[in-house]
Amino acid sequence: MTHTHLSENRPDADVDTVAPLPGTALTPLSIALIELALAAGGFGIGTGEFAIMGLLPEVATTYGVSVPQAGYVIAAYALGVVIGAPIIAVLAARMTRRVLLLALMGVFAAGNILSAIAPDFATFTALRFITGLPHGAYFGVAALVAASMAPIHKRARAVGRVMLGLTIATLLGTPLATFFGQMFSWRAAFMMVGGIALLTVALLWFFQPRDKVQEGASIWRELGAFRRVQVWLTLAVASVGFGGMFAVFSYIAKTTTDVAMMPVATVPMVLALFGIGMNVGNVVGSRMADYSLNGTIGGMLALNVVLMALFGLTAHNPYMLCICVFLIGCGFAACPAVQTRLMDVAADAQTLAAASNHSAFNIANALGAWLGGVVIAMGYGYASTGYIGAVLSLGGLAVFCVAVALERREKAAVTA
Repeated sequence: MTHTHLSENRPDADVDTVAPLPGTALTPLSIALIELALAAGGFGIGTGEFAIMGLLPEVATTYGVSVPQAGYVIAAYALGVVIGAPIIAVLAARMTRRVLLLALMGVFAAGNILSAIAPDFATFTALRFITGLPHGAYFGVAALVAASMAPIHKRARAVGRVMLGLTIATLLGTPLATFFGQMFSWRAAFMMVGGIALLTVALLWFFQPRDKVQEGASIWRELGAFRRVQVWLTLAVASVGFGGMFAVFSYIAKTTTDVAMMPVATVPMVLALFGIGMNVGNVVGSRMADYSLNGTIGGMLALNVVLMALFGLTAHNPYMLCICVFLIGCGFAACPAVQTRLMDVAADAQTLAAASNHSAFNIANALGAWLGGVVIAMGYGYASTGYIGAVLSLGGLAVFCVAVALERREKAAVTA
């Protein structure tokens, strides 16, 4: 699965292949089934990542620790994502993508099932770190597989369909896992996530065709991604620009109850609005990206600056809070575009770059939550997270403008 698509060379080409073994043809149905299998993995990962946030009190009670201490497991998982994505992408350079996807989802399944039976808090924390390791690499490789099966003008939509598993998880998977966890035990929630991961392994086994290792693939070629300035700039856009969304989302429950003065019972509804926004943004944004990749990224970052500031100004109004939360969720529209841009600027080192995108998003998560907590602790209130979000979105937009300017200068130098 190389960076060059058949559709780039032949305008009438409908589909590029996943570099299957000779004699293996991909029909529209087989492509849909592959995308379904890839999205199922995203659904499992998204459910497992976010469900713990609603189950921290139960985990804390089980292990006899405070809720803030129990929160360390969230940081452990995020650290696993940040570290695992680039390391796995490099070390697995000589593996076929089918084998790699199966291995990654197998580790994720085992990590969740073992988490459900962890005897003590230290073991549980270590297992959450291990479970986070395959997260970024899975999404990166899944995006590459999906994009390689689509014509050049529909790549972002293919990536968006895989990402749909993640966004649907925020809307359905996480509430369902939280419900099971609160109704029975938090251990049951992790068993459920492990079951989804095992189902994904089965789907990938049956539907993902056997493929070949890319010609010339090596550790050194993958590491070459980090020699490209555009890769670093695009990762910086994700790390900074999307921090604003997490700055708001991390404290949205307290903003809802303490600023908008809405009943506690309405918090799930507000969270659902955010999830709906993410799904809408993913679908619409992936289509926009196929028409204008850079336009989608720059436009959404600029829109986010306005939305975040509006959130800070109007969070006291319940109706405006709900509208802003939905629209901020729609800001996820830039995600498929950023993922696709990374594939483009990484040239022949796509696996490392695509996987590192999810490390960047977890950095954004940590950065947004931290800065949001800082301004709240300084006494500016929960609504001030909107202003932090606006600053971070503006910072991401500034980095993106630098990236585009350098890109245009490089192209001009080549054509001169």
